[in-house]
Amino acid sequence: MKQCSVCSSVNTQHFLAYYDDRYGYPGTFQISTCNQCRHKYLEESFTPEQLTNLYTNYYPRTTFDINKYKPLHEIKGFLSWLNGEKRAYCWVPPNVRVLDIGCGFGETLGYHANRGCDVYGVEADENIRRVADKFGFKVHVGLFDPNIYEPAFFDYVTLDQVIEHVDDPIKTMEGISKVLKPNGLAILSTPNSNGWGAKLFGRKWIHWHIPYHLQHFSIESMKIAAERTGMKLEKVKTITSSEWLCYQIIHLFTRHKIGTPSMFWSPLIKRTIGDKIILSGIVGFHRITKINHLITRIFDTLGIGDCKLYFLRKQ
Repeated sequence: MKQCSVCSSVNTQHFLAYYDDRYGYPGTFQISTCNQCRHKYLEESFTPEQLTNLYTNYYPRTTFDINKYKPLHEIKGFLSWLNGEKRAYCWVPPNVRVLDIGCGFGETLGYHANRGCDVYGVEADENIRRVADKFGFKVHVGLFDPNIYEPAFFDYVTLDQVIEHVDDPIKTMEGISKVLKPNGLAILSTPNSNGWGAKLFGRKWIHWHIPYHLQHFSIESMKIAAERTGMKLEKVKTITSSEWLCYQIIHLFTRHKIGTPSMFWSPLIKRTIGDKIILSGIVGFHRITKINHLITRIFDTLGIGDCKLYFLRKQ
């Protein structure tokens, strides 16, 4: 059993063995938990080549139509609060130099560029090249490497649902600290495995997301990681997308066996009439009643929602 990937404690135990119930990546994987800092982590390690294969060939961006690309927009107002839309990128002011690690299909890059920012991106998925080539974005394709940037280069670094994907969180956060200017801010959002969703849905909680999610932070483990890497955990917010609960309910009805992609998560799977009826019924119920919005906002207010935002200040 590996030692804790954050605090290096050997006081750990097996927590959960599970498989990829979204995209059908083969194999069963073990999650362990640290009794010292409550951090949870995947026992298996991946090489950079394996990670590139994982995201390029199993994540669904290969089917994304580049002609439908749109930058993200500014989030504000009551409806944005109700929807739980205020992600990591929303906290970055205009006219700063920002690095978005794990920029996906580049929607955040367009958002920051439109606000006068000097914006850079990092993405392991090779499909980002299509966007970067078309729009001229400065993107490093591969894993985050702080050595390709000048030290103390960025005002802000964001990782929106990304830190849970890294194999070595301390090494990654040391790199973030290295490229941040003194007093610069790193903003990380990540699923909360200590919230109500993980406790209620157990092994069927969608955010175990094995084997893509390698780390599951607690507030304690994030504070330790920040202190070990020259940063300070300045504040924590609980902001969860209301859509996540709708996805969770759909997931309960559409989970597939090991090695088989889910018809809900994978765009490569053809949906049957029965599948479409299930999806339209669940989605329609939530859109009409807004019950997922109400439940999500209540648990976020209590601080036990499914998503945490961590604000780390470079010392």
